[in-house]
Amino acid sequence: MGGDVTTSAEPPEEEPTDPVPPQRNYRWLKILSAATALLVLALAGGIWFLYHRLDGNITTDRTTETELKVHASERPTEGPTSAENILLLGSDNRGDGNEKYGEDSGTQRSDTAILLHLAADRHSATAMSIPRDLMAHVPSCAKPGGGKTEPRFEQFNWAFEFGGAACTIRTVEDMTGIRIDHHLIVDFSGFKKIVNAVNGVDVCLAEPVHDTKAHLDLPAGRQTLNGEQALGYVRARHGFGDGSDTERMDRQQGFLGSLFSKVSSNGVLLNPTKVYPVLSAATSSLTADPGLDSLSELYGLARDIQRIPAGQLRFLTVPREQYTQDHNRDQLVQPDADRLFAALRDDAAVAVTPDGHPDSGKPGATGTPAPGGTKNTPAPTYRGTTADADICGNA
Repeated sequence: MGGDVTTSAEPPEEEPTDPVPPQRNYRWLKILSAATALLVLALAGGIWFLYHRLDGNITTDRTTETELKVHASERPTEGPTSAENILLLGSDNRGDGNEKYGEDSGTQRSDTAILLHLAADRHSATAMSIPRDLMAHVPSCAKPGGGKTEPRFEQFNWAFEFGGAACTIRTVEDMTGIRIDHHLIVDFSGFKKIVNAVNGVDVCLAEPVHDTKAHLDLPAGRQTLNGEQALGYVRARHGFGDGSDTERMDRQQGFLGSLFSKVSSNGVLLNPTKVYPVLSAATSSLTADPGLDSLSELYGLARDIQRIPAGQLRFLTVPREQYTQDHNRDQLVQPDADRLFAALRDDAAVAVTPDGHPDSGKPGATGTPAPGGTKNTPAPTYRGTTADADICGNA
């Protein structure tokens, strides 16, 4: 009859794992969301703090704005396009840590004056240097301490020393017929900070330079100057060549071209870690009119300039010669100067070459038949350089 029936043992069933309670998932989601929100707020707060810190560095020149409004009827009319003319002034203020460059007499002069014309399409720009010893008609101006100056025919630098930025702007407008839209003033300290913020700027010297007045001691050849050295380089007269203001302005223009190339080539304005030191340096010693006294406005200007091709950023000096009554002064060369001023007023192209003569070897140059046999309308050509020129003169 039947024997015992043996059944095989089945493996025990695994106990099901309890799912994570919905309440726990929800708790972790809340923690993650809160942490993300805190991080965003911290970043936003940090950005806001840095923005307002830089914004607060800029000094607004309302005195000049008020004075220019008083003389609004005397000023040139605004141009028909969106071209802009900005007067850049380098102040030799000897206070605020600049005493070693000379005694602080309580006044300041404009060591450097450059009229920067930005074309309406922002595809080109012209930076025109105005010699400080150029003889000019200076109008009656309000003195910073009260009272007024008398109109006079005096060296250009006199306007800034005794009448400030407003007097300088009115003098430039009277000379050129060009409406000045904005102005910026930077002193010695600000210049040095900007150069240091971009880790120095390259220059090239044909011979060693030793100039005790400019605190400059440099070897020959290509080299990178720090802020202190760069200030001496652009200000020095006695240690270079014939010691003329002409050579000094040429050096200033070449230096600005090299600075432009440095900023454009390493993506300074697109890199937050690089742009902050530059903006901090630029704003800490800068005086601007109300139209350029905010970080956003200055950054927009810098971006406009950076986008200009280096070959289309031109540097030149207003055509001038020795003043007939004093060879230590300059006077305008006419009609060359008026043709230049008219070109800038009309937002027309201005050609520059190292010797000031048209390059007849290039198609379409002044008076040269262009492709197809047509001839371009002659345009003035001036002695100058562009930002893409090698500072050592290499091809």
